[in-house]
Amino acid sequence: MKKIITALLTPFDEKGQLNESGLRQLVRYNIDEMKVDGLYIGGSTGESFLMNEATKRDVFQIVKDEAKDHVMLIAQIGSLDIDEAIRLGKECKELGYDALSAITPYYYKFSFEEIKNYYERLTRETNHSMLIYSNPAFTGAQFTIEQYGELLAIDHVMGVKYTDVDLAKLSKLKSAYSDKVFYSGSDDMVFQFAESGADGAIGSTYNIIGLEAKKIYKLLEEKELEQAHQMQLQMNDIIDTLLELGVYQTIKHVLKEKGIEAGFMKFPFKELNQREKELATTLVDKVDTSKQQV
Repeated sequence: MKKIITALLTPFDEKGQLNESGLRQLVRYNIDEMKVDGLYIGGSTGESFLMNEATKRDVFQIVKDEAKDHVMLIAQIGSLDIDEAIRLGKECKELGYDALSAITPYYYKFSFEEIKNYYERLTRETNHSMLIYSNPAFTGAQFTIEQYGELLAIDHVMGVKYTDVDLAKLSKLKSAYSDKVFYSGSDDMVFQFAESGADGAIGSTYNIIGLEAKKIYKLLEEKELEQAHQMQLQMNDIIDTLLELGVYQTIKHVLKEKGIEAGFMKFPFKELNQREKELATTLVDKVDTSKQQV
């Protein structure tokens, strides 16, 4: 079954501290209103790479407590500090997370051998299902099909969060490794990824347009290709504004306009200025109108 999984936001107060009540509201909104199939916690959208280990741990515990077993939960525990990643991975396994995920080691230009060693140690010591988070635009780590094959052969590796736009490579990967899952990380290309064999999608915009993403897969199952394509264009109209103003800031603003404590950004992210807030507010009606058409 194809899955739409929200890359969950993290709400902070104005001092950069975690807002627990807001986080619980976000979990409930995604499950109850967006009807998503899962939550991806601790990724780029969640501003995880700006958090200390204690805050990450709190987020994982609160989300699990609120979501229970109602949707699939994936914990992104990747860190340049392998010991931190292992500690978080073991704790999330004990909490009952369905799977772990880890960003490719970044900043330093690690060799493929070093990256492979990272995943081998992480999966060996956590002993839990692992979804590799491949985001070459951010990490600089681009893999060949053969290298992906080596990573997918590691014990416990279940698949890839494929945040790339090389659809030909994705199609070849899915054909070669049909027993593995490949989730799209490009919200503006859900339709195209689905046509190329993706098993679903993980993205930040599903915090507000998750229903639309689910509709694309439903329409494709019904062979309604033109309607599915039109739904993608409708989503992209919203996504274009998010990209212009700042994706995470704008999604938080839209959610706050809908009465959810989506909170503030973690420093050094900036907040929206007054003009940007006014433009972001126009998305509220677009989101509501789009939701009514699903």
